[in-house]
Order: sequence, then structure tokens, then C-alpha cells
Amino acid sequence: MAESGSRRRTAWADGPRLGTAYYNEYLPDPSRLTTDLRLMVEAGITCIRVGESVWSTWEPRDGEFDLEWLAPVLDGAAAHGIDVILGTPTYAVPPWLSRLHPELAVVRKDGSSVPWGGRQEVDFTSEVFRGYAERVIRAVLGRYGRHPAVIGVQVDNEAGLHLIHNAHVVARFRRWVAERYGDVETLNREWGLAYWSHRISDWDELWAPAGNTTPAYDLAWRRFQAELTAEFIGWQAGIARELVADDTVLTTCIAYQRPAMDDVAVGAHLDIASGNAYYLAQDSLDYEREWAGGQWYADDVPQLILSADRMRATRQAPFLVTETGAASIGAASLTRPPYDGQLAQAAWLLVARGARLVSYWHWHTLHSGAEVHWGGILGHDLQPGRVYDEIAEIGRQFAVASGWLADAVPDADIGIVYAHDSEWMMAFEPPLAAPGGAPDRGSYARIVGAFGRAAIDAGLQVEYVNERQLTDAGELLSRYPTLIAAGLIAASDRTLEILAEYARLGGRLVVGPRTGYADDQGRMRAVTAPAVLGPLAGVAYREFAAPPTPVPLERDGTVVGEARGWIDALEPDQADVLLGYRHPHYGRWAAVTRRSVGEGTITVVGTLPDRSSLAGVIAESAPPPRSSGMFGDRPRSITAHSLTGVRGRVWVLHNWSGRAQTIRPERAVSSVLDGAAHDAGALVELDSWDVRVWCES
Repeated sequence: MAESGSRRRTAWADGPRLGTAYYNEYLPDPSRLTTDLRLMVEAGITCIRVGESVWSTWEPRDGEFDLEWLAPVLDGAAAHGIDVILGTPTYAVPPWLSRLHPELAVVRKDGSSVPWGGRQEVDFTSEVFRGYAERVIRAVLGRYGRHPAVIGVQVDNEAGLHLIHNAHVVARFRRWVAERYGDVETLNREWGLAYWSHRISDWDELWAPAGNTTPAYDLAWRRFQAELTAEFIGWQAGIARELVADDTVLTTCIAYQRPAMDDVAVGAHLDIASGNAYYLAQDSLDYEREWAGGQWYADDVPQLILSADRMRATRQAPFLVTETGAASIGAASLTRPPYDGQLAQAAWLLVARGARLVSYWHWHTLHSGAEVHWGGILGHDLQPGRVYDEIAEIGRQFAVASGWLADAVPDADIGIVYAHDSEWMMAFEPPLAAPGGAPDRGSYARIVGAFGRAAIDAGLQVEYVNERQLTDAGELLSRYPTLIAAGLIAASDRTLEILAEYARLGGRLVVGPRTGYADDQGRMRAVTAPAVLGPLAGVAYREFAAPPTPVPLERDGTVVGEARGWIDALEPDQADVLLGYRHPHYGRWAAVTRRSVGEGTITVVGTLPDRSSLAGVIAESAPPPRSSGMFGDRPRSITAHSLTGVRGRVWVLHNWSGRAQTIRPERAVSSVLDGAAHDAGALVELDSWDVRVWCES
């Protein structure tokens, strides 16, 4: 995000800030606006998000606009010193538009249409839809885009929900493919279309995606769909820039699990990335809990940490949390009001990983609609209670800590490569099974999440880096002494060569299952796996398996854990074997190997070890974490994250446990929040669900 020295842009450098979504138009009594704004000020809430969900309020009938209803909200916010992020309402289509143009409904893979009655039901690529969307964007931002309270504009919301199969989109995909491959013979060769008589002689013969069984086709289709989403966000951003002040920031709320979402491509159109950071509270925030993940929310602590790191990676920069839970999230069956202290834990965790804004969904719990059990800061009685009081304390803490955290950058001990291509390829051909034996379309997230969890268990601070952000091995090494590339199946030669050079230069590279097996076209490579990295790592594999039950892992003849879900049958040549299998068949192969390469090392992990075993492998592969020189041994439930700013390093410590724990700082520290000092070597007790923010004295 380019800094202009203005209030609008520096507002995000000065963080952290507390915010909420505020929908005065949803309230049973909108006249309570002044009361709400006063309560926000008293709670330290300095930013609200408005307007993105109510197209039918902005434009109740075709071409008939009602724009003045928001003026009291924006004027009131300005009078109370509260900044505003104003949303364009293009994701929530009004009934009249659905009735006028039923052909705009999204067509699904099976040929059915998405019925109106939810949201995001329309084909946003349609020029007809774009005409209506541009009209309402220009009306709303033309009226309020330069309002003094508006410091940011959110274009659309949680884009990429559907893979759009409308006929004109499929026709556009054929043209997209033709532009990239030039002629049908090149496509036939590159996609291997001799198989099952799929060779085409004309572009019109390229079948619709609904019937596709070819992996290379599916990878191209997913890339195309993600490009449509990014183009749509860029199109809106282009309109918005004409209608707002030069120093107004543009963003969108990213739901990272959307099937048509490439967050890095979307982020390139924005000034700052924003996203959802939902999580289950209560016992799901006990550090010992472990779930598979893959939901739209985090259901264990490492997943919550990794979700924040993923948001930072969108632009490799600070980010905004547009939505996170207050009292509860989702349907009634997911209601888990946070235990005392857990709201502060989550807020400080997000800040520790780079969030400049923590904004709650939302101010008040809705009285009607699909989200009446999605608990807001205020309950249905609209009275401040326990949740409001705890969030107000977070607001006080943020204000006290702002001087320490202005422009602060999260530290990182280890990088994790993330790639949408591999995510999409594994969704098409999952290597892992879900409970019950069905293919797990979230296999990639499970693999990467397992390695991320292991890094966190090893005490390391994580930073994601998208595969397309890998440009130079030396630059990678300057940022990450250790780098993980797990599940990177759809990898280009260029990517693999950068990873190889990273190791030669002195990096500690950890290669996980499936990495380098296929290429960036989605084709299985005709070489011994893993390509490029295997010869350097002194290991190869020719077989692989998806065992339905765990296989024991052994070290030096002693069983130390178990392998789960997948096995690349590693054949070590010049590599040391760290872990093997205790099994009559798999016992001939290695599970984990390591070899020195140039100035660095390559560790190859051919399976998904249990949590403890994988954490041990990661710990052995990486230098000691930054926190080890500060806190030494600490209870497993206590995590330590750090940020470095102009005033020095700040440590954020969490006790993710319902029991008090003690920690011994190796150097003297003092609290950023209340000034309490602790000498080096002193035992400090952290209460249950506690968080501390310390600077080094």
C-alpha cells in the first residue's frame, strides 16, 4: 500500500484498530444511531463498515435510487471521530433485477440454476449485469465516495462463491484456451488428449467443463474462473477510483476458501488486503485440540494462526480483518460464546501476525434474516453485556499499544509455499480420503495445514509465500532460513529450480508429499519423482500409496509415531534416513530423509506423520526459533509471536489453555499494556485464556 502521508492511508500504519460492521438499516429502531455511535466510542471502536449488503435499499426499483438514508450514519460517524469503509452492494442482488433478467442466474456444473433468495446468485461476468452494477456503484460512490468519514471502499464482498457454467462463459473459456495454446494440435499434445479419444480438430469441439475428466483441462478451468473473479474485482476498483479521493484505500473482503478465488491475483487490484478470520471458540481454542480443518472457520489454534498468516501473504503486507466473530458464528448449532479472555486472545493473535484492523461481524445480533444466530457485539436486546465489555477492554489495550505497534512488521522463522494450482489439482484428484473413505477435496489444505501446525508446534513463526511470489532464491533466503514446500504437485520447472537454488545457497528446504510430481499443466511428469529436487536431495520414489489405516513410524528400530493418509515410497541414495516404516511392505522405504546440499539441506518428508513426529522433523530442520533465546523452554500451550517496529520488538504471548501456566523470560520484559515489569529469569504466571504483550526492557 503506497503511503501518501494522508489521514486515510496512515490510519492503517498507526494500528491496531478496532472496528465493526454496522447496519443501522437492519435495526428495529434506526433512531438509536447516536446511542450506538456513543457506545462504539466508549469501546474504542474507531472504524465501521457499511452499505455493502443492501442494493435493494439503495435502488428499491429499477433506476429509482434512495441514497439519503446513509447520510445520518456517515455524518454521525464523522462527528464521533469514527472512520468508515463503504461497500459497493454488487454481491446482494435485488429481487427486481432477478425478475427482469432471470437469465443472469448462475448455471451450476449440473446445468441447474442458482435460485434467487440467498446472495451471489448472478453471473457477474455478464455485460447486462455489469450495466446495472456500474449504475449502482456510481450512484453510491458518486454520493458518498468523498464523504469526510469515508477512508476506504470495499468493492463487492466474499467473491468467487461459484464456478460459473453459463453458456457464454464456457464459450469465453474456449477462446481463453485458444489464446494460450495457439492451435488445437498444441492443446492435444499438452493436455494428452489422445486418451479416451479426446483429441479435437476445432476449438468448438472443446467440450463443456461439466463432463470433463481430464486433469489438465480442470486446472485450466479453475485458473480461468479465478481470473474472472480477479477481473471483476479489478473492474469495480477501476470505477471506484474515479469516484473517491486519491488517498481513499480500496479493498475487498476475501473469503479464502471460495472455489474461484486467487487471493494474490485479487490483491493486486487493491491497496490493502482484507479478509475473514472466523474461528470456533471455547474448547476449540485449547492448544491440545486438533482438527482436520478445511472449513470456512478455524477449529483449532494453529488453524487460526495460519489463517492470519495467509491473509498477510495476499500482498506480503499488513492486512485488515474485515470480519471475525464476537459472540458466536454461523448457524445455531455452531454457537460457542467465547470463554472469558478468548476474544482478547484472538484479537491480539491477529494483530501479532500483521492485522491493522480487527473488525467484528457485527455490531448487533440480527433480528431477522439468515444470520440471526450470528452473535454480534450487542445481543438481541441491544444492551452492552459481557461481550461488549471485553471488546471495550481490547479497544483500550489497542490504544495503549498503538505507539509500539505503528508500522510494526511480524517476524518470521519459516516460510510455507502456497499454490492455488496445486490446491485446485488436488481438489480434482484428491490424494487423501475423508472420514468414511470418500475423496477429500480439501487434501491440499490438509497437507499444508499439517506442516504449518508442525512448524507452530516447533515454536516457529510462520509466513506464507505464494508460489507466484517466488522470484529469486537469494531473496527467499534473506527472508526465511527454512522453507516448506508440501503438496506442491502442480509445480513448474522454474519453481522447483528456485527451491533447489535456495537450498544450495544455504536454505533449509523441507519438501513434503507430492511436491514436484506433476507439472504446471497438470500432467504427470515422465521422470523419476520428485522432479528437479530429487537428485539434489539424494532420494527418489517410483511408487506411492494411500494406506487406509495409519502405518507405524520408526527411528533406529523404535516406533516413534505413525504415518497417515499418504506415502511416497522414498528410495534414499545419498541421503540420511531419519524415519522409516515398521511394516512388512512399506518397511523397505524411507519416510523422511535429509541431505546436505551446497550450503544448505533438503529434508524430504514422504508422508503425513502424526503431529508430534512432524513437529520434531520440522524442529530438526530449522534453526532455533527467535523465541528460544527469549523464553527458552515453555509450556506447549503458550505461543510466542513477535513484531518489530520503530520502538523495538514486541512479544505477544498466549496461554491457549483453561489452566494457568508459567513462563520464564530469559531477558527482562515489561508490559506494553500496563507497565508491569518482570526480571530476567523470573517465573511469570499466565492465567487461563490469557494474553500478554511485552517489550524487552
